[in-house]
Amino acid sequence: MTEADRDRLGILAGGGPLPGRVAAAAAAAGREVFLVGLEGFAEADVLAPWPHESARIGAAGRILSLLREHRCRDLVLVGPVRRPSLLDLRPDAEGARLIARVGRAAFGGDDGLLAAVVRVLGEEGFRVVGAHEILTEAVGPKGLLSQAMPDAEALADLARAVAVARALGRVDVGQGCVVQQGIVLAVEAIEGTDAMLERAGRLRRPGPGGVLVKLVKPEQERRADLPTIGAGTMRAAAAAGLRGVAFEAGGTLLAGREATVTAADAAGLFLIGIDPNEGE
Repeated sequence: MTEADRDRLGILAGGGPLPGRVAAAAAAAGREVFLVGLEGFAEADVLAPWPHESARIGAAGRILSLLREHRCRDLVLVGPVRRPSLLDLRPDAEGARLIARVGRAAFGGDDGLLAAVVRVLGEEGFRVVGAHEILTEAVGPKGLLSQAMPDAEALADLARAVAVARALGRVDVGQGCVVQQGIVLAVEAIEGTDAMLERAGRLRRPGPGGVLVKLVKPEQERRADLPTIGAGTMRAAAAAGLRGVAFEAGGTLLAGREATVTAADAAGLFLIGIDPNEGE
């Protein structure tokens, strides 16, 4: 057994169920885990089965000390976290030092910030591992997963949404877009997918419903913040009057594939994994 094999996997846990699923997958592979739950985001019932501590997102000194104390060298950053303002962050001394090393990326888009965070963690002696490298079965495949299928109009809306989402991604804005009848109803920014879908529902037009597309940003740091959809996404899409959801195959995490597909079928939505580069 190598030294790396004996190291625990550290998991910086944001919201939702994925931190627990990453922990379970690592444990099933024979690896010990330790979770640091980010206060205000990580869910107590997700953390409870595993060795864990909680810390403020700005308490970098405590977070790094906990990870080192528990012999974590490899880290997974998983689960949604709402980006705080610097005023709300209240960094400790170590946090302020790390923010200074992140530099101007702290004031830019999420992808630039995450890439800088991964770099700084590497300089601190940690190796950031993508959640998809641990939770391989959660990576959404290419093709239709649901009973419902997109028709020609839905496919046209899907193509339009792909073009818009890719343009957004190039400027590091968001990962999602809703299009109905060729009209962009909503794009995802800092508010997240559920809030975007709620807004799209208010703006929907009469006639056939629209589609949601979620894509990886073209220059995205894939070890953090991959697009994620789950059963809740399907229910929110149905409430917004959409006809279906498309995601980038091989680059999107399904937070419970069976439950997600079941929710899509129950709502009569199509769910499909796509390659956004096809047809170029």
